[in-house]
Amino acid sequence: MQRKIYLLALELLLIGCLVKAQSKPDSKPTVALLKAGRALDVRTGHYLEGAGILIEGDRIKEVGPAADIQAHAPRGAAVIDLGRATVLPGLVDCHTHLMARIPDTPNGYVVTLATKSQALRALEGAADARVTLRAGFTTVRDVENEGSDYADVALRDAINQGLVEGPRMQVATRGIAALGQYNPFGVSPDLPDFPTGAQMISGVDEARRAVREQIGHGADLIKVYADWQYPTLTVEEMSVIVEEAHKAGRKVAAHATTPEGQRNAITAGVDSIEHGHGADKQNLEMMKAKGVYWVPTMGYYFYHLDSARSPEAREYMEGVLQRARQNIPIARELGVKIVNGFDPSTAEDHGQNAHEIIAMTKLGLPPVEAIRAATLSAADLMGWQDKVGSIEAGHYADIIGFSGDPLADIGELEHVKFVMKGGVVVRSEIAIH
Repeated sequence: MQRKIYLLALELLLIGCLVKAQSKPDSKPTVALLKAGRALDVRTGHYLEGAGILIEGDRIKEVGPAADIQAHAPRGAAVIDLGRATVLPGLVDCHTHLMARIPDTPNGYVVTLATKSQALRALEGAADARVTLRAGFTTVRDVENEGSDYADVALRDAINQGLVEGPRMQVATRGIAALGQYNPFGVSPDLPDFPTGAQMISGVDEARRAVREQIGHGADLIKVYADWQYPTLTVEEMSVIVEEAHKAGRKVAAHATTPEGQRNAITAGVDSIEHGHGADKQNLEMMKAKGVYWVPTMGYYFYHLDSARSPEAREYMEGVLQRARQNIPIARELGVKIVNGFDPSTAEDHGQNAHEIIAMTKLGLPPVEAIRAATLSAADLMGWQDKVGSIEAGHYADIIGFSGDPLADIGELEHVKFVMKGGVVVRSEIAIH
């Protein structure tokens, strides 16, 4: 008898759920009209004055003069009037480490791995994701999670599910480095299971296995360390990494600072050179010939030069900046694709991503090209050129706003007043009329 009552209750519950599902009206995407004093067309470098952006759901449906669009916008569309504000597409940072809050001290990396749980690292990543988004960076390419296992995959998925606030993410998970040639250094050999900042490999078989494993656990791209203080991974090791990654539709980013390390990585077929601080003209010519992107990551050095820990550190940083002043004009002349990437790794640096764009203008990149490096070129590197990086029909409604003119004063990028991601306003310090 009790079993029959249970089955009857279960049947009624299922019928009720079915009726409820069938009677639920079809939901229609939210429609909104965003109006602004002007919107930057990053392709032409010109402003559209009196701009109107029609948004349907999380995508842009139409862009044009506000009066024209308002005249045929659907009745009942919400109006977001930003007055005289200037709007840009949401910015993209192609070299972040959202899981990294590493103290800038000699033993900071070891202490971080020894004292922080994976759960805490993930929560720190969520906090860093939030400040990055609110700084106007609606998309990031996270190039290795500094020893937090696969916490970056969890963070990406949590953002996609709306559980936490953050930018769209592509994640590289653990990164791949030559055995003994990445952080942490100086750990006792009596601690063979001490966590490492990247997945350490030796030989082509281990290289191939690492790529397959990381992709299997959710990697959107693969990060390799082609060198450290000297070239480390071989061309053969990196070639199989590239082969496995490309076979699965993933790109490969290579940390490479030495000229030989860069040449090895480019020869192996990587898609981007990260840092490239020791690049020479031959390296840049190889990048152009093979369509390899350059992500210079100069912002840290530019903004931290005066706080260098030692005279030796300051001398190194000055050398990096001087080579950048020489190489950026050469890269522009050759047509190398330069992409924005700030490389934040401390709690203080997250959310300061605009430093990189500003630094590139101080090192020879015109403001409009620096903005393109953080929009069109960055989206192209990520393979998301049809989704992010410009304000145009079909793209995500990722839009940021300013009181001033970033083309006239690139420093405006540090003073974002409005952030919309996927049609949802996540920050607004501009009076909406």
